Amino acid sequence: MTDSELIAKFLNGNIDAFNKLVWRWEKNVYNFVVRYLGDRETGKDVCQKTFIRVYQKLHRLREPARFSTWLFQIAINICRDELKSHRRLNTVSLESLQENRNGSEPGLPKHSTQGQPHPEAEANRRDLRELIERALQAVPEEQRVVIIMKEYHGLKFIEIAEILETSVNTVKSRMYYGITAMRKVFKQWKIYEEMLKYEM
Repeated sequence: MTDSELIAKFLNGNIDAFNKLVWRWEKNVYNFVVRYLGDRETGKDVCQKTFIRVYQKLHRLREPARFSTWLFQIAINICRDELKSHRRLNTVSLESLQENRNGSEPGLPKHSTQGQPHPEAEANRRDLRELIERALQAVPEEQRVVIIMKEYHGLKFIEIAEILETSVNTVKSRMYYGITAMRKVFKQWKIYEEMLKYEM
């Protein structure tokens, strides 16, 4: 059943149809907001707020076929509100990410995790994922959101442009500058290209 069909059923009083929409999109929205905000607990709250707002405003959606675009727009707006309320989530600098709490370089696997014993490989992969998520926070918000949508959600530039209500060229520019900023962090941390492909 398509999103549009579920929306029609919900608007006709079928609450279970809305629950199915949540089940279908909850993981995507949660992963998106966690990478956007860099905080898992806040991500849970934002994800919940997103679907509450969807529930309240779904009757206003004029084009049900554009539900996913509309959904991401709501999630982004709530994330931005959250960032305004908690400035600390958006003040990570490249310099501060170069050092850990002890002032030393973060521990990283020096080679690809492929072929390593399972426990070590899994631990290294978790470490790498965490570092990538931290590096995302060094990127300006407008660039970070484009990277997340493109690299993690596989959206096309034209789809991202529609969600952000801007031009495709602007989206491509933000992607370029965002990736450039992240590469600076990766270079400082000695994260290799093959490792990034393995994780991202």
